[in-house]
Amino acid sequence: MEWIYEPWPWYVSGFMIALVMFLLIMVGKNFGMSGNLRTICSICGAGNKADFFRFDCKAQRWNLIVVLGTMIGGYIAHEFLTVDSSVAINPNTVNDLQALGFESAGKAYLPETLFSLDAFTDIKSISLLIIGGFFVGFGARYAGGCTSGHAISGLSNLQLPSLLAVIGFFIGGLLMIHVIFPLLF
Repeated sequence: MEWIYEPWPWYVSGFMIALVMFLLIMVGKNFGMSGNLRTICSICGAGNKADFFRFDCKAQRWNLIVVLGTMIGGYIAHEFLTVDSSVAINPNTVNDLQALGFESAGKAYLPETLFSLDAFTDIKSISLLIIGGFFVGFGARYAGGCTSGHAISGLSNLQLPSLLAVIGFFIGGLLMIHVIFPLLF
């Protein structure tokens, strides 16, 4: 018997996210992924070199379970619950991306042009990955958290700085995809 897996409806996933956020708020915890990188660096001894990493990382160990659960859940979803790895996107978007050189547009979640092992031999791809990683890291630090932390946890706590950060994330994303991205490809 072959199992056919359909994605969960948005309202089930939305309810589960809201439930998790409610539970975190009730126990006085905040959710976010970028803070986990700080915790990992602190555990590895980065606090000996920079004051930013000098904090009680043991108090954040619970959050590392979120990272582990995310990785395990992603693996299970990809390996056992995914029948078709294509992405349902607008055909016009597929045509536009293919015109920019992304042949796998609409066929895979990650564009092979940027995320294959060949990307590490192409100076343009590796430069984009390094510069993009720098901007994401800088932005998360400057904004005091990442997109998931602000959009999910911060907005759940009705924090105005999180609302401003999320608006900034969206403006930056729109500028990237409509202005900068076409110039790069």
